[in-house]
Amino acid sequence: MTISKPHVVVLGGNFAGLGSAQKIREYAGDSVDITVIDRKDYLLFVPNIPTDVMENREPDLHQRMQLRPTLASDDIAFIQGEVRHIDIGQRTVDFQPSERPGAEGEELHYDYLVIAMGAHLAYDHLPGFAEHGHTVSDLFHGERLRQYLHEGGYQGGPIVIGSAHFHQGNGAEGLVPYPGGSIPYAQAACEGPILELTTAMASWLTISGKGKPDKITVFTPEEELIAADAGENNIRQFLDMIGGMGIHYRKNMPDITQLTAEGIEFEGGETVEAELKIVLPDWVAHDCLRDLPIADSMGFIKTNLLMRNPEHPEILAAGDCVAATMPKIGGIGHQEAEIVGRQVALDMGRMDADEANEPLQPVVFCIGDMGEGRAFYVRSNTWFGGQDEVLKMGRIPYRLKMSYRDLFFMTRGKVPSFGLPLAQFAAEKLS
Repeated sequence: MTISKPHVVVLGGNFAGLGSAQKIREYAGDSVDITVIDRKDYLLFVPNIPTDVMENREPDLHQRMQLRPTLASDDIAFIQGEVRHIDIGQRTVDFQPSERPGAEGEELHYDYLVIAMGAHLAYDHLPGFAEHGHTVSDLFHGERLRQYLHEGGYQGGPIVIGSAHFHQGNGAEGLVPYPGGSIPYAQAACEGPILELTTAMASWLTISGKGKPDKITVFTPEEELIAADAGENNIRQFLDMIGGMGIHYRKNMPDITQLTAEGIEFEGGETVEAELKIVLPDWVAHDCLRDLPIADSMGFIKTNLLMRNPEHPEILAAGDCVAATMPKIGGIGHQEAEIVGRQVALDMGRMDADEANEPLQPVVFCIGDMGEGRAFYVRSNTWFGGQDEVLKMGRIPYRLKMSYRDLFFMTRGKVPSFGLPLAQFAAEKLS
């Protein structure tokens, strides 16, 4: 008689989803069957899209990794489909195969569910964005901006770079990742790319002969500091640097009401003039998650610091769909995926509790392209109550950023355990 194994269904195949599936297989071994569902059949390597854009390479030719062979090498099944509904009582996921339009609805049973679907980037909530806005969050928009910059679209006018308001839910209330710390509320979901684009654009203007950095205005909905999750001292040093370059900084900006040919309009009637408008939108929860009992007030998944839902411990989550993931950043998704793998292994008897039950202590790791072969490196946990805060700039962080992408693709997402410590040593000791 064949005894079926517990079935782990992972929703999402980008950094958090792929990482969770791989870590479950690594730690739980052959004790479980694993299926990943994603609407696309490739991993989108978002962090390097800005560099491709600024260095005039087509990002859609370089920043994707095929999921099917990657998952098959670990005996992980893959379904290309759009998740429509999760029935927590019946432990089923309803999905529609997305390879071709018109597919029928299907149902898949799970024993464990890992939700790692990311978030809906709500450009559709920004009137005028399609006609007048630019961004770097995916391959289509990255290529659109590359063509605009390098093929004669940009005429040398003012540039505005910033984030729309993020509407954070209440699902992280009470979590204490460090003694005395918390998961703070933020007015923007992730502003690391804003810092990166500001410095890279300043360099591009100079090199291309299109003007000086003083054409640029960077704005934030935060009351005081943009990207405060990167550490207050780090950000104040960054703002001093861009201020010395002539770049304008606008804080505490209200909600965007629309983008026009002339600029960006905000609530209250304020307008910032711009020819080029690069905006990151609100990040909202997917419709299929919003009304679930495991979701918070804005539809993000509630977990403890072991990445389990408190009421439904068979449901785990990682990445940008998680209420505790603040900021929405891939490095924290990797940290959470590690915990997810250990938790499933614990339940399968493949790991003891002392090893498996190390809770999330999020650390912001970020490397941002500054142009001309230089980058900034940030490591900080002070946003959450920790004590570490590092900022380095130079050519070594740039090489690390480029090398990490190559290593990630070469190892199919399984970056060796020494990779991060080695990168940290190189950035912090050799820069």
